[in-house]
Amino acid sequence: MAEDFMDESMLEIFLFETEQNIEQLENIVLISEKANTYSEESIHEIFRIMHTIKGSAAMMMLNNLSSLAHGMEDLFYFLREAKPQNVDYSALSDLILDGIDFIKSELEKLKSGGKADGEVADLNEKIHSCLTRLKEENAGVVEAVATAEAPAAAEKAEKQPVSSSKKAGELTGYEAVIYFEDGCEMENIRAFTVIHNLQDLAGEIFYEPADLLESDDSIEAIRQNGFKVVVYTDKSYEEMHQFFLNTLFLKELEFRRLESTDSSREAEKPDAAAGTAEKVEQQVQTASRDQDKNAAGSAATQSMISVHVAKLDKLMDLVGELVIAEAMVTQNPDLVGLELPGFQQAARQLHKITNEIQEVVMSVRMVPLTTTFLKMQRIVRDMSKKLNKDVKLQLIGEETEVDKNVIEHLSDPLMHLIRNAIDHGIESAEERLQKGKPEGGTITLEAKHAGSFVLVLVKDDGRGLNKEKILEKARRQNLLTKPEEELTDKEIYSLVFLPGFSTNENVTEYSGRGVGMDVVVKNLEVIGGTVSVDSQEGQGTVFTLKIPLTLSIIEGMNINVGKSRFTIPVTSIRESVRLAKNKLVKDPDGNEMIMVRGECYPIIRLHEFYQLPTEITDLAEGIFVMVEHDEQRLCLFADEILGQQEVVVKSLPSYIQKKHRVRGIGGCTLLGDGSISLILDIGGFIQN
Repeated sequence: MAEDFMDESMLEIFLFETEQNIEQLENIVLISEKANTYSEESIHEIFRIMHTIKGSAAMMMLNNLSSLAHGMEDLFYFLREAKPQNVDYSALSDLILDGIDFIKSELEKLKSGGKADGEVADLNEKIHSCLTRLKEENAGVVEAVATAEAPAAAEKAEKQPVSSSKKAGELTGYEAVIYFEDGCEMENIRAFTVIHNLQDLAGEIFYEPADLLESDDSIEAIRQNGFKVVVYTDKSYEEMHQFFLNTLFLKELEFRRLESTDSSREAEKPDAAAGTAEKVEQQVQTASRDQDKNAAGSAATQSMISVHVAKLDKLMDLVGELVIAEAMVTQNPDLVGLELPGFQQAARQLHKITNEIQEVVMSVRMVPLTTTFLKMQRIVRDMSKKLNKDVKLQLIGEETEVDKNVIEHLSDPLMHLIRNAIDHGIESAEERLQKGKPEGGTITLEAKHAGSFVLVLVKDDGRGLNKEKILEKARRQNLLTKPEEELTDKEIYSLVFLPGFSTNENVTEYSGRGVGMDVVVKNLEVIGGTVSVDSQEGQGTVFTLKIPLTLSIIEGMNINVGKSRFTIPVTSIRESVRLAKNKLVKDPDGNEMIMVRGECYPIIRLHEFYQLPTEITDLAEGIFVMVEHDEQRLCLFADEILGQQEVVVKSLPSYIQKKHRVRGIGGCTLLGDGSISLILDIGGFIQN
C-alpha cells in the first residue's frame, strides 16, 4: 500500500520537490505558449522534469501520477527526437496545463492527509491521442527518424532479449560508485530509484548495500561509502556513463568498465553479489580517501540549504522573546534613579546585537514576490482564452521581498483583482479598436518599497470604473453613509469593496455574485494591509495594496489611558499635539474635532471608546496623537505618551478574535516592566 510505504519525511520531501518542478514546468509552458513555439531547450527541460516526477511518483507508489508523467514524457520524447514541424502549440499547452492541474490537485490531497486517488485515464487518453495525431501529421519526419535509427534498432534487436536469465559473460560490465550531495536525505530511496531506472537498460544488476528499503542502516552506509552498482548491459560506455551522471543530487561519480576476465569470473560465481562486493572494496577505500580530500571543497560549493518553515517561525519567536527580555532588563523599575554608566554601555551593546540578530532573522524569512506574481500569468492566460480577450501581463519589481507569512495572504487578493480587471476592466478587441486603443489589453503588476511597507499595484488599461453605475447600485442597496454630493471620487470607487457589491448584472463563471472584492479587504486586514482604488473612466483602473514588510516585530509608541497601556505603530503616527496650541470645534452633529493648522480632525477619546476609568478627562490636560490610515486622519486622546520601543506582536486569543471582536485592537505585546499593552489597529477606528 502506498500509504504504508510513505513516511512523513519522505512525503514532505516528495511534495517539496514536485511542487518546485511543477512551478518551473508551468512557467516554461506559459513562456513557450507566448512565443508560439517550444524551443529545444524548453523541450529538454520539460522532458527532464517529467522524467523526475515519474521516478519520484513511482518511488512513492503513486501510480496515477507516475503514469501521467510517463505519458507526458513520451510526448516530449517524440518532440525532442523527431522535431516535428506541424504542431498545434496552443493545444499542446492546454494539455500540459491540464496535467499540471491534475498533479496539483493530487498534491493538495496528500497535503491534507488524504489519498492521491484521482482518475487519470481520460487525461492519459488525451495525451496518447495527441501523440498519435502528431505522428500522423508529421509522418514524413517520423519515417526519416525511424530510417536513421534502423541500424541501431537492428543491432539492439540482435542482442535482445536482455534479461537476468542471460549470461553475464555475454554482456559488458560496468562499475559505478555514486556519492549523493550532503543533506539531500533519503539516500536509500534515491539509490533504489537508480536501480529502478536501470531495469530497462541492464541484464544483470548487483548493488551494495543490498537492503535499501529493508533497513535504515543503508542510509548511513551510502553516506559513508557511496552506493556501489555493478551492471552488465549491451549499452555503450558513453550511454551508461551519461545515465549515472544524470542521477539526481549527484555529488561525485566513479565509473569504469570491467575487464572481460572480471566479467567471466563474475558469471562463474554462484553468488555474483558476493564477488562484486569483493571487487568494489578497493574502490571503496579510494572513494573514502577522495571524500576526505574533497570535503572542504564540497562544503564550500554547497552555499544554499533548505530549512523547514516551522524552524524559522520558532527562531522568529525566540528573537521576539529576546527583544522583550532585553526591554525587561534595560527598563527594569529597580534601575530608576541609579547612575550605572557601565550598565548603560553594556545595555547599548546588547541592543545593537539584538537589532542585528533581528535583521538577519528577518532577512532569512524574506521571500521575493516573483513566485506569487508568476502564478498570476496562469490566471491571465486561462481567462483570456475563455473570455476571448487578448490580455498581456506585465511584471515590474517582482524581486521585491516581503515576510513569508505576509506573502501567503497575498495570492488570493491578487487573484481576485486580476480576475476583476480582465472580466470588468479590459474591453473586447472590437470595443478597444473603436476607442483607438491597442487590440490587446495590458495588466501591470508592480511592487515597490515604501518605508516599512510594500506597495503592490494592479493596473489595467481598460474601461475604468463607472461612477454613476456604482452610485446607482449603492442607492439600491442603501450603502451610502452620507449625501452623494459630499462623496469624493475615491470614496465612490471604494464602494466596490463592500460585501455583496457587484455592478455586473449577469452571473458568469467569474463575476456577478457579489463575491470577490470584499475578500481582498478581509485577506489584507489579516496582515495589517489596506487596499485603495483610483480610476479614470475610459483609461483604466489602479488598485493599490499596502502591506507590511513583516508582522512579527514593529516599532511602537506606548501611551497611557488610566491604568491601561496601548501601543500605536509608529508608521501610523503623523504627530502629537496639545489642545493649548490648537482649537476645539464641533461639527453639526455635536462630534468633537480639533483644528490643527486650519484642518479639522475627528477626536476619539480612548477612555470613552473603551470605557476605561481615568482621572484625565479634560482635553486640555491630556495629549492628542494624530494617526493616519488609508489617507484618512484622526486624533486619539490619551493621558500621556510613555515612549517609543520595539514591540513583539502577539495575536489576541482566539475567543476574543471570534466571539468578542474589539474594534481598533490588532494584537497585544509585553512591555519592559512585564505589563501587557494592546496594539491599536488604526483602520478599526477609521471604519468606525
